[in-house]
Amino acid sequence: MKKIKDIKIFKNEIYRDNRGHFMEVYKKNKFFTKEFIFNCYSYSKRNVIRGLHIQRKNPQAKFLTVLKGSIFDVAVDLRKNSKTFKKYFSIILNHKNYSSIYIPEGFAHGFCGLDKENIIFYSCSEYRNKASETGIKWDDEDLNISWPIKKPIISQKDKKNFYLKEYLKLI
Repeated sequence: MKKIKDIKIFKNEIYRDNRGHFMEVYKKNKFFTKEFIFNCYSYSKRNVIRGLHIQRKNPQAKFLTVLKGSIFDVAVDLRKNSKTFKKYFSIILNHKNYSSIYIPEGFAHGFCGLDKENIIFYSCSEYRNKASETGIKWDDEDLNISWPIKKPIISQKDKKNFYLKEYLKLI
C-alpha cells in the first residue's frame, strides 16, 4: 500500500445518546467541494470481490461509506501523469471506524467483503455509463494487491476484466 495524492479518508462525526447514534457522512465545504449526482447501495457477502471497476468515458469520483460490515477497499491510480500511476491504495473500512473514503476520477476501484453481510453506500460524481464501464482483474500480477482472502467470489462480468497491460492499450 502506498499513500496516493488526492485520496482522502474522512473520520465522520458521530453523535450518541440513549436512543442510538447519528452520523454526519458528507458535508460540502470549502475543503471538499465535489458535487455527487448519483448514489448507489451495495450488498456483498463475505469473500465477494467487486471490481476493480472504472468508467473510461466520464470517469467518476466516488465517496464511499460502509453502513454495515467491513470491507478491504482498493483504489488503483490510472492517471497517466501521476507520480503514483499503476500503484494502489488500500484500507479497511467498517461500520465501527466511522470513516469514509474519497476516490477521485481516474482510479479503478474495488473492494472485498470481510463480514457475513457488508452494506456499502457510495456517491458518484457522474452517472453510470454501461457502455463505458470496464475493469482490471482483481488478481493482476502487475498490481500485486495483497487481498486478505485466498478464494474470492467473483462475478462472471468481473472475470472478464482486463489485465492492466491490456487496459492501458485501450486508453
